[in-house]
Amino acid sequence: MSDAVIVSIRALKRSFGEVRAVDDIDLDIREGEFLTLLGPSGSGKTTVLRMIAGFEKPDSGTITLAGKDVSQLPPYERDVNTVFQDYALFPHMNVLENIEYGLRVKGVSKEERRTQALVALKQIRLEGYEARKPAQLSGGQRQRVALARALVNKPSVLLLDEPLGALDLKLREQMQIELKALQREVGITFIFVTHDQEEALTMSDRIAVFNHGKIEQLGAPREIYENPKSEFVSEFVGQTNRIELDGKKINIRPEFVSSAHSGAGDRSIKATLRDEIFVGATTRYLFDTEPGFSMISTQPNNGLKIGDAVTLSWQREKEFLVQ
Repeated sequence: MSDAVIVSIRALKRSFGEVRAVDDIDLDIREGEFLTLLGPSGSGKTTVLRMIAGFEKPDSGTITLAGKDVSQLPPYERDVNTVFQDYALFPHMNVLENIEYGLRVKGVSKEERRTQALVALKQIRLEGYEARKPAQLSGGQRQRVALARALVNKPSVLLLDEPLGALDLKLREQMQIELKALQREVGITFIFVTHDQEEALTMSDRIAVFNHGKIEQLGAPREIYENPKSEFVSEFVGQTNRIELDGKKINIRPEFVSSAHSGAGDRSIKATLRDEIFVGATTRYLFDTEPGFSMISTQPNNGLKIGDAVTLSWQREKEFLVQ
């Protein structure tokens, strides 16, 4: 990833009727980075992506791509490609023809576009699938073809609008790893939109967290998770215990809270185990504390049973403050 800026957004605004979808956003995106726009539905992330693509025009503000103001240019005059959740493959074309399509529109010779399409097919590990139609592919395979069709054009920026949303959980997790590896291999800037915070943490070099048309925080995944700068970010990106002790508001992630008959951290509080919720990879333990609030721990409970009295403890260095 380079320090050079490939996309620069300044004072970007877009409204739909009375709704301010994007509210005066500034954002610089680096050449070769994997940037995720993360936020709930209606937060503005998809509208920003569509304005970068040229599918929506800003009410005001500028979008610069590789030093050129593209704010008012149509999509076909921008050096970007977009991958959608629904794949948008041509059902009557086979895999290779779908991948070649953009090159054919550009007037690339048949021999050259076939060569480039086969390279792209190898990148997505679908050699031998050239003659298959989209209906003969799995959801994950169709998504790979959609990626190859976009990448074969060698855009400066690839825009991805929740491209994994239609996949089942296991395939989605596999594609997250493959997509990040592919981005590193091709070196193209990826701008990825999702509402899934785990997906964003897994894949991104940086994350821009959106809320009500604004960017609440921009930073590396670990920074976003461990040092959220607002109450919204702390609760949207992962779980957190927001409590008050000794007149101070304290925030601590559940994985840092130990539950035992005697505490081991330099901060501790008496509590009773109320319930446990099995969620696959982890179990959430719900506690009622003596001060009267609830807390969650995802650390092993060492054989505790519902109703047992415990001491919850954690290290003060794991606490964080939000505005």
